[in-house]
Amino acid sequence: MGALFSAADYAAQLRALMPRGRAWSTDPDSVQAQVLGALAQTFETADADAQGLLVDAFPATTEQLLPEWEASLGLPDPCAGPSPTVPQRQGQVVARLIGGGGHTIAFYEAFASALGFTATIQTYAPFCVGRNACGQPLAGAAWAFALGVAITANPGGLPTSVLLCELNRIRLAHTVFFLVT
Repeated sequence: MGALFSAADYAAQLRALMPRGRAWSTDPDSVQAQVLGALAQTFETADADAQGLLVDAFPATTEQLLPEWEASLGLPDPCAGPSPTVPQRQGQVVARLIGGGGHTIAFYEAFASALGFTATIQTYAPFCVGRNACGQPLAGAAWAFALGVAITANPGGLPTSVLLCELNRIRLAHTVFFLVT
């Protein structure tokens, strides 16, 4: 994002603030005008930096402050692989920021969405005579703690291994995530 005002705008304002009189030249080629022009360039740069700071204050849009956001969240980590893109890194920062919460199916699906995935989380239960019907899988007690991840869309472009790695980082100790195809 650029500056709101140009160096020429700042130079004109600086000239307007100068005192009037014979000692104060209004000639555009004078040393005084050149000094004011140099100062105006500095003001334009500061203006552009301030505008950029507004963009970088939010992790979903940050670019210049992305390394600071990552350092505060323990990123980059092995989940993202060797060279994630800037949007992928931004998504991982956002996911980490919202990643501490209630471990419900809706929470895990929102977490996947923050990483750029459209996914549904499937729960399982052990087979129980009288509750399950013939033809259903004979699952043991461990299936009560299994959560299947079915990815329906991946517009963010991150590998599915990143999603599984991040979900395993925030999961409850007794649960297991696996990819459903």
